[in-house]
Amino acid sequence: MNPTFMRKAAAIAATATCALAATAMASAPAGAAPIGSTSFIVAQGGTGTDKAVAAVKAAGGTVVQEWPQIGIVIASASDDTFDDKARTSPGIVAAGPSRAMQAYEPASTIVPDGTVKGLGPGTSGGDDTKEPLNANQWDMRQIGADKAHLKTDGNRAITVGVLDSGIEADHPDLAANVDASQSVDCTDRGVPNTSPAKWQPTTSDHGTHVAGTIAAARNGIGIVGVAPNVKLASVKVVEDAGYIYPEYAICGFIWAAEKGMQVTNNSYYIDPYALWCKSNLDEKAAILAVERALKYSEKKNVVNVASAGNSAWDLSKPITDTGSPNNTPEPQPRDTDQHCYDMPVELGNTVAVSSVGPTAVKSYYSNWGRNVIDVTAPGGDSRVAANTPDKNGRILSTVVGGGWGYKQGTSMAGPHVAGVVALLRGTEMKLNAKQTVKTLEREADTLACPEFYDANRDGVNDATCEGGAKGAGYYGAGLVDALDAVTP
Repeated sequence: MNPTFMRKAAAIAATATCALAATAMASAPAGAAPIGSTSFIVAQGGTGTDKAVAAVKAAGGTVVQEWPQIGIVIASASDDTFDDKARTSPGIVAAGPSRAMQAYEPASTIVPDGTVKGLGPGTSGGDDTKEPLNANQWDMRQIGADKAHLKTDGNRAITVGVLDSGIEADHPDLAANVDASQSVDCTDRGVPNTSPAKWQPTTSDHGTHVAGTIAAARNGIGIVGVAPNVKLASVKVVEDAGYIYPEYAICGFIWAAEKGMQVTNNSYYIDPYALWCKSNLDEKAAILAVERALKYSEKKNVVNVASAGNSAWDLSKPITDTGSPNNTPEPQPRDTDQHCYDMPVELGNTVAVSSVGPTAVKSYYSNWGRNVIDVTAPGGDSRVAANTPDKNGRILSTVVGGGWGYKQGTSMAGPHVAGVVALLRGTEMKLNAKQTVKTLEREADTLACPEFYDANRDGVNDATCEGGAKGAGYYGAGLVDALDAVTP
């Protein structure tokens, strides 16, 4: 797995005593050849692909995948002038590669660290303490999920699409909720593949961990998720090497929209750039393509929850990106501006989520930014002890092999929000996607900026929180509240 994926998607993880040990990842042999080039062709007008297909053929390329809903085509070509030629075609507003042109597979083996219509009634909830591992789920109590569960466990007609590395479908805490009929793999250049062997995990337990936080079942076996009665769809967008290229994410957004899912969780940033810049013609095409996919998804009433990232960046300020593109031997540092974006979280039509630890203060690794972050949720903080039997400040959830383990990151915060959105959409059936987000924010609990933020305890303020008593710079509208979300 690409180490960058671990940084962005989970940050730091630890295995719980009740978890199975992590196993080494499979990877490409040393000296693997560059992968084939693929490009985005963005047609004028936003729908239809006739012009884009014509541009691909005129420039000497081959169409790989079409999304006529948003006027986007994925093409392959061996000519390195293909994008320049395509840009000059009639009706084309952008063309550019979906990844850095010299994308190499890793040469080493990596060990992971650790309006909704026709809905039926939701189930009444239960006592979370009857789940054997619930005592260590400080995160559920922090957002009032345990109290919300006394009212409802969620509506069975709600599906959360987990855009991630796959969900272990036979995990004892997930098997009741994974819906194979809505699951898909998107990692073959954005072409959907519904084979279960493809959409289940192969090199990462990240998606399985995320899924447990959202909807681990109430069954007396392990833990309980935020919305334990909703359905989960495994939408695999992480390839075996750990990369999430734009066409994978777009495939996932369109799939969720067409399948009528109500929520997606997106605990990643899109490779190979930590920040994509519109001023670069090669990057502009991918930005426009992902923007269109997100807008289309929201119009189809999907709420897309996205993690803010684990670089301890203020996303509202200029940033020096030193690690992009991350699929080349030598990334090129560059200064970025307000027209450079962490995708998908900064593109709009998402719920941007930062992370807090057990004391409801920003996690040391979490990105932040006024007018960027929408809400916050527990993502864990290894530097802060939890008031639980094991004292672990990370997030306990399901991992591959039928076990449970700890991870931390905004990747772990996002699923809490996705779960609350799932409860809300199952309770307030008449709300469309935008109305759901506004309600989520309105019901969130305000967290004030800390007077002094010293995450590493060296006596120096580590990050400036703008927003004072409202805490918007770190926390947006505040900490999501599951109980308020299901209380009329």
